[in-house]
Amino acid sequence: MELLLSDLEPGQIATIVKFTTEEIFLKLMEMGCLPGEKIEVVQKALFNDPMSVSVAGYLLSLRTDEAKHIVVHTGE
Repeated sequence: MELLLSDLEPGQIATIVKFTTEEIFLKLMEMGCLPGEKIEVVQKALFNDPMSVSVAGYLLSLRTDEAKHIVVHTGE
């Protein structure tokens, strides 16, 4: 099932499918995050912003506005 990264809860693992904006694609591509990479939501701050994710072997903090532009597949 395809969802937005911002919709996942801590502990959920998904695969990056695509990015809906060029801006977020370029930002994450520079860090080695590409479609096909596994991504796990580690935690969400109060009011869900920002969120911490594990991807490509490191932890990354994303604002909810950024996570709303990352389409993921949960395998469900």
